[in-house]
Amino acid sequence: MEPIYLKIYHSGELQKKVDLALAMLKECVVCPRQCRVNRVKGKRGVCRTGRLAMVSSFNPHFGEEAPLVGSGGSGTVFFTNCNLLCIFCQNFDISHLGQGQEADAEELAAIMIHLQGMGVHNINLVTPSHVVPQFLEALPVAIERGLRLPIVYNSSGYDSLETLKLLEGVVDIYMPDLKFALSEPAARYCNAPDYPEVAKAAIREMHRQAGDLVISERGIAVRGLLVRHLVMPDNLAGTKALMEFLAKEISKNTYVNIMSQYHPSGRAHQFQELNRTITESEYARAIQDAIDLGIYRLDQRRARLFCWF
Repeated sequence: MEPIYLKIYHSGELQKKVDLALAMLKECVVCPRQCRVNRVKGKRGVCRTGRLAMVSSFNPHFGEEAPLVGSGGSGTVFFTNCNLLCIFCQNFDISHLGQGQEADAEELAAIMIHLQGMGVHNINLVTPSHVVPQFLEALPVAIERGLRLPIVYNSSGYDSLETLKLLEGVVDIYMPDLKFALSEPAARYCNAPDYPEVAKAAIREMHRQAGDLVISERGIAVRGLLVRHLVMPDNLAGTKALMEFLAKEISKNTYVNIMSQYHPSGRAHQFQELNRTITESEYARAIQDAIDLGIYRLDQRRARLFCWF
C-alpha cells in the first residue's frame, strides 16, 4: 500500500495544509494549550519551541509495538520538548530539559530519507503535537526526494482537533497515549485538567480518519489506530474506565498496548504515590479489565514485560 499522503501531494492539497499549519504559528493554537504566542518570531509558549522544530535523535527503533517494528525497525524521530510535560516523563531530558538541536524543513526531510534508506518500515514522529506545522512543511520536500513510507503520529493524546484535521490524508497510523481517565491526576501531574476530554476527542478523530489498525500479511501495520496506555501505581491512570471508553466509544477492535514500564522518572520522586514501579498484580488487573471489556487486540510482547521480578 502506498502512503496516503501521496494522493494529496499530487492533488496540491498538501501545500494548502502546509500553509494553514504555518499560519497557526503566528498566534499559536497548534495544541490545546492555546498559548497564542508568535512562534514565527521566535516567541515560545508551554512547549518552548519557536519557528523551527528541535530533534533529539532519530534511528531505527526495535522496542516499539510489534506491528511497527517488523524486521527493519520503526524509523523514530524524537522531537525535543513537549506540550503536555508529565512530571514523570521517562524521556525527561528530551521533554523537559530540551536536549536536541533545531532542524529546518530541509533537515527534517533529510532525516526521513535517511531513515528510509536504513530499511525501516515507517517514519515514527515521537511527541509531534507541538511541531505539526514544521513536519508538514518538511513532508513535500521529503516526498520530492523519494519518501514512500507510512507516517506514524506518536503523541501524548493531548492534541488539538483543528490540527488533527490538517493531518487527515497525511498520517497513516495514529498512535496516541491514553493517560488519565480523571481530571485530578492530569492536573496534578501534567497541569492539564482537560486532558481526559481532550484525549478522548482526539482519539475519536484519529479513529474517524484512520479506522482500526490494519496489519499486512507480513505483520506490519499499514494504516489505522493503535492506542498506548501506561499502567500507573494504585490505578492513578484509571485503566478500566479508559478501556471501557475504547470498547464502547471507539471499537473493540482497537489495537492496544497496555504498558508495564512505569518507573519513577523526572520529578516523580516528589510525589509519594508515584515513587515506585507497578506490581505484577496491578498489571495483571489492567490486562484482565481490558479483556473483560472486550478489548482483545493487545500487543503481543507481554511475556517479557516483568523480567525485573
